[in-house]
Amino acid sequence: MPRLFIRKYLNNLYVAYLTAGLFLLLSIILGISIGTVGVSVPTLLKVFLVKIFGFLPENEIDPMYISIVMDIRLPRVILSGLVGAALAIAGAAFQGLLRNPLADPYTLGVSSGASVGAVFTLFLQLSLPFIESFTLPLVSILCSFITIFFVLAFARKIDRSMRVETIILTGIIFSSFLGALISLMIALTGDELRQIIGWLLGSVSMRGWEYIKMILPFFILGSGILFFNAKELNAMSFGEERAQHLGVNVQKRKLVVLTAGSILTGASVSVSGTIGFVGLVIPHLVRIIWGPDHKHLLPLSVLIGGGFLILADLVSRTIISPTELPIGVITALIGAPVFGVILIERKRTERRG
Repeated sequence: MPRLFIRKYLNNLYVAYLTAGLFLLLSIILGISIGTVGVSVPTLLKVFLVKIFGFLPENEIDPMYISIVMDIRLPRVILSGLVGAALAIAGAAFQGLLRNPLADPYTLGVSSGASVGAVFTLFLQLSLPFIESFTLPLVSILCSFITIFFVLAFARKIDRSMRVETIILTGIIFSSFLGALISLMIALTGDELRQIIGWLLGSVSMRGWEYIKMILPFFILGSGILFFNAKELNAMSFGEERAQHLGVNVQKRKLVVLTAGSILTGASVSVSGTIGFVGLVIPHLVRIIWGPDHKHLLPLSVLIGGGFLILADLVSRTIISPTELPIGVITALIGAPVFGVILIERKRTERRG
């Protein structure tokens, strides 16, 4: 009987990873192939064989397709995939840590902090020496760290045990305050208003390989930290007292998880602007379908979150082509109703139970 259960579990897990992987792969293919100029799958494979693997000479394919795939669509798809994956895994970690399905990377005000940094940079047209074009993402990441530092310090001042409720309330307070600062800067700005509003709504348009290089180290660092703390997240999802009885240093692990989530969120916001609901809905859906074990919830959230944002970006640039919608608008239009349905079903399940 135990052997049969293990075999069934492994088969389900295999199906889960296979489904999530195929979803991400299909999203990537669609994201690169569909656009103002369509690129067929055979042509796409030829471009990869020419530019990535070097198996074919370049005269085998039209240079226009090489430019479209390698210079425009591939970096955009990779960037949107990384942003979606980062927000989804951060959301999964925050929901497990705070034991709250409404928790996401924005609950602690980290996104608002990064947004303040970006708007401040755009408002003053800052360009720091040596980093120049990278001033915007670096200032955003720095502000996200400053925000989480103040949130944790303020929460500790109120409650030395840093209970979950205290952290959430502190995050809401800081989000409201930082949102007011953003509104003030927008009200004071002039010609940069359209640029700031567009950035706040979220977009991965016109971001090349340099933005991928910017987010990738932070994505690897933040995700790696969370993967190594999956067992502790499982313990803390049952409550802090239970986790302490199981030998988990709750305060230390809480700080580590919050820091990793802040790294992922700050890096994502810095390169794409504010994109909501990915960190809220995707982990919740994955948890409902495949269970709450963070050893698998985190990597599955990475795969599904990356694929979801690639498709959302595809919709944003094709639905009213040639005009592009902000990707944050698409994720909100999709995410809000889906999350509403999830909450209704959750409430019905609780009533039946």
